[in-house]
Order: sequence, then C-alpha cells, then structure tokens
Amino acid sequence: MSDRSTTAPLLSTKALTKTFTVGKTMRPGSGKLLRAVEEISLDVYPRETLGLVGESGSGKSTLGRCLTRLYDVSGGELHFDGEDITKAKGQSLTSVRRRMQMIFQDPSASLNPRRRVRDMLGEVLRVHKIREGKAVEDRLAELMDLVGLRRDYLDRYPHEFSGGQRQRIGIARALAVEPKMIVADEPVSALDVSVQAQIVNLFSDLRDRLDLTYVFIAHDLAVVRQVSTRVAVMYLGSIVEIGETDALYAKPSHPYSQALLSAIPQPHKRDRRERILLSGEIPSPLNPPQGCKFSTRCPYAKDVCRSLRPPLIPVSGERKVACHFPLD
Repeated sequence: MSDRSTTAPLLSTKALTKTFTVGKTMRPGSGKLLRAVEEISLDVYPRETLGLVGESGSGKSTLGRCLTRLYDVSGGELHFDGEDITKAKGQSLTSVRRRMQMIFQDPSASLNPRRRVRDMLGEVLRVHKIREGKAVEDRLAELMDLVGLRRDYLDRYPHEFSGGQRQRIGIARALAVEPKMIVADEPVSALDVSVQAQIVNLFSDLRDRLDLTYVFIAHDLAVVRQVSTRVAVMYLGSIVEIGETDALYAKPSHPYSQALLSAIPQPHKRDRRERILLSGEIPSPLNPPQGCKFSTRCPYAKDVCRSLRPPLIPVSGERKVACHFPLD
C-alpha cells in the first residue's frame, strides 16, 4: 500500500452530487428532487481498499456508479488517474472504463445466460483491443487461473456454476481489461457465509498480486473490516466519518458509526459492545432533516444539530467526522 502523505490519489471527488427527479409527469415543474449523493469529497489512493458502509438507502451503490461514470454526475468534480472525467464521453469515457471496472452484487444477473464464459470474456478483450488471435486464448486461460477456476469452465454457461463460481467469473471479466481500480458493489452479500470468506480472500490476493485499488461497498461490517484499509461511513447520501479501519472500528467518533459498529456480532463476551438501538426510521431523501441529517435519530443531538449541518473535518490524524459533538 502507498504512503498517502506522499502519493497522489488515484481517484478524487470534490462536492460530488447525484440527484434524481421522481414523480415527474407531463405537467411543467412536477416531480420532486431526490439527492441520492450530496456533496461528497474523498480521495482513494493507489493499492488501498476503501470500504463504504451504511444502511440500505444511504447512497453507497449510487456513489459507486457515479465513481465509474455508469451514472452521469449532477454536480461537483470527479478525477481519475490525473484526468478530469466529470463529463467524459465517447472514446474518452471508454478509455476510463478500461482502467476502472465495476463488480456487481448479483453474479447471476450480471452474466448473459445465453453465452459461454469464453464468449463473454473474449468479447471484452476484442472490444477494448487488448489481445488478438492466439493471445486471446492465452489471456482467457490466465484469467481463469487468477480467479481460481478450471480452464475447461470457459466452455460452460452461467447456469452451470454455483453462486461463488459465477462471482469469480464476474471478477475475471473485470480483470480482463487490466484495470487500475475496481468498484465492488456488495460482491459477497448474495453468497453463503463459507463462500463469502473465499471471495474476500480472493479480493485481497488479487490486490497484492496485481497492485489493484478497490472501493468495496458492503453492509456487512465484519467483511469490510477484513478487506479494507480505510472505511467511509455513509448516511442519507453523505459521508459522516472516514478513517483508518482499525482506528475507526476501535473508537468511532460519529454517533451513527458507533451505533453501526455496536451491531457487529462478537464471539467473545469480552469483545462485545453495548448494543445501541437507533430510534425512528431513516428519513426520506426527498425530505431530509434540516441541519445534521442524523439529528432525528441521534441520542446526543442538540439545538445546533437541528439547524446547522456539520462539515466533514479532521478530528485526529487522518480521521474526519461530520459532527458538532464528536465522541471522545
């Protein structure tokens, strides 16, 4: 892993925002604005794994799709590998997508059921003009070796594989274009627990072997701790805390982070934290609270929290927290 004090980020965002209009009709001015991602600024450094965690509906997947430009961004800036890709289109966007790939949650839905593995992976190589002729077959064999699958599996269809094997094929497809960074959106949540561990270990092994950079999106906090070097906690479209994994897990500074981490099952009684149950439901992104977005559920909220939104600022070392009263 790189030294963040001397290394330029591979990916950087500044006030990145993504909005959707919902309930729109033919009548002018109809519809409501939904801020799925709101003014997120973060850096991802070479050869690190940044974990994104938060409740369902917090904006993790939307942010991942913005980072890979599967979604056009509504505002802010997005830079990758020294290039401004905020509004990249055409051949410029194709070049970006070769260097930055995405792995999806459901391996069954992300693979064409009517095509053999050989055809799916080979098409990627030909479209991006990475290999030609016999070199294509050599690369296909290499990809299967990388993800721990037998080479004769190239002639099978997706339905002939287990869930874990299909996810390995999805990983092979992402690796085919030799990317620098991979955004993995809940890549193990659809798998059995025993298979999850194998896939997480594969991600770690590939990072070390290929010098990859990951943004790893998950709701399983134990999995994120195992694979991530840093963690960003999202709530209602914003990052409320970001920092080194071990330090953040040991002593969270945001009340929301504290509540999330208290829910992690611990096998030993000495390691268990007091369970913090949040009151109320997560607010609608169509009508977020004034001030701090977490103020309606925070046990420590004061008047200033309900009127003034706190910025994401450093509190200690590399830790940043968006809270008026960060935890000691």
